[in-house]
Amino acid sequence: MMGETTKPARVRFAPSPTGFLHLGGLRTALFDWLYARHTGGQFILRIEDTDQKRYNPESLADLMAGLRWLGLDWDEGPDVGGPYGPYVQSERQPIYAHYAEQLIASGHAYRCYCTPEELEAMREEQRAKGQPQGYNRRHRNISAEERAALAASGRPSVVRLAAPLEGTTVVHDLIRGPIAVENTTVLDPVLLKSDGMPTYHLAVVIDDHLMQITHVLRGEEWISSAPLHKLIADAFGWELPVLIHLPVILDPSGKGKMSKRKTVVAGKEYLALVHEFVEAGYLPEAMFNFLTNVGWNYDPEQEVFTREQAIARFDVKDINPTAAALPYPKLEWLNGVYIRELDPEELTERLIPFLSRQLGIDEEALRRSERLAKLVPLVQERIKLLTEAADKIDWAFKEASEITYPDPTLLIGKGLDARQSLDVLVRGRDLLATVEPFSAPLLEERFRAAAEEAGVKVGSFFAPFRVAITGRTVSPPLFESIEVLGRAESLARLDNAIQALRAYVGERV
Repeated sequence: MMGETTKPARVRFAPSPTGFLHLGGLRTALFDWLYARHTGGQFILRIEDTDQKRYNPESLADLMAGLRWLGLDWDEGPDVGGPYGPYVQSERQPIYAHYAEQLIASGHAYRCYCTPEELEAMREEQRAKGQPQGYNRRHRNISAEERAALAASGRPSVVRLAAPLEGTTVVHDLIRGPIAVENTTVLDPVLLKSDGMPTYHLAVVIDDHLMQITHVLRGEEWISSAPLHKLIADAFGWELPVLIHLPVILDPSGKGKMSKRKTVVAGKEYLALVHEFVEAGYLPEAMFNFLTNVGWNYDPEQEVFTREQAIARFDVKDINPTAAALPYPKLEWLNGVYIRELDPEELTERLIPFLSRQLGIDEEALRRSERLAKLVPLVQERIKLLTEAADKIDWAFKEASEITYPDPTLLIGKGLDARQSLDVLVRGRDLLATVEPFSAPLLEERFRAAAEEAGVKVGSFFAPFRVAITGRTVSPPLFESIEVLGRAESLARLDNAIQALRAYVGERV
């Protein structure tokens, strides 16, 4: 068995297209990819679609999109080809049939002709007698005449492994040590189904051998299958790749395995599927950084690192086998870090698809928008998700008539009454109408001077204008927002606010 962790590795990510890619699967693919790149080896994408009943036609596209989103390019796979194809198991059926016949010929497998009804009756009898349930090897040692008669009858058959009837099978896991099973407990599992499709166990051993896979990284739920895979490999006279069973990822409570669906813990909803994180506005750079540290650690003293730094340091032997709760708050924090590090032009481009959907504005129109280009730097420090920008800048893409004040009291500054706030708005409107040049620094200077002259605290003086301009009490920096809107639009909004507050004052008199 290859134990070295410095030679070029051939690793594979082999998902089943039965559902959408979830965070646990993406973590497995990421570790595969990192190790391939670290060793100068190859990362292979193989699709294990032998479970045709559960096949989801949308799953494969989702799987590939999720990998590409994270930047995990594959060297061989169903769409790029390679020397060991096909890379879709349903297209490899003749290969599995050939090797199944080889096992039969060598005495390591046999055909079983039991019907589903016979197997159920067998289990019922075992239950009644309090015996362990499982196949009783009924057709393992029948005579050649009986076997020929069953074959001639046309009864469907499966191919079963002729597992050893004594001894212990031990397989080594690189991070967990030896995994052992008594051979008497391996009740001749099915290798090839009656429809000619292989079971996972036969296909994975054959494919890993033929594709020259050196290291297999998979979830710890496959630990119990490892000795069976060694038995199959031994029957062929092959060595298994180095096995690394990755730790399970727990939900944020730390009490259960992360679900493949959204999970609610302490009243908060947590995402699970990769496309949900994409749609929620997470950056692939943040997810890459986050997932790399789930089951492996770059450096306890360094939370943020580059892709290249991770590749240089990553080694499978350093994977921690202990399960851990997923630290979602850290992902959100990382996302904010990476958003702040983006060039504003790059952030604008990444925001555009989200803003287009949320604001109902054509993407190309947003790309041409000078207003958007000026707004993005104003909110860059204030968002942690790409989806959060729309709520902070939607006011800038509305007409003045769309900015309404259903609660005019929001236009009243702290410590002021309605009449004083109205006077503040009128005074500020006169400033906006005359200040030259119309720039944020000069506007702020003049407004501060006006607040001092009026004997009003700066915060209380500014507050009515924030609501008047944006329609909300919290917004990007006030004077930069006014400059982005321009003089005419800002004056129109102030006029509307003054009118609304006058109506309110009139009602109160």
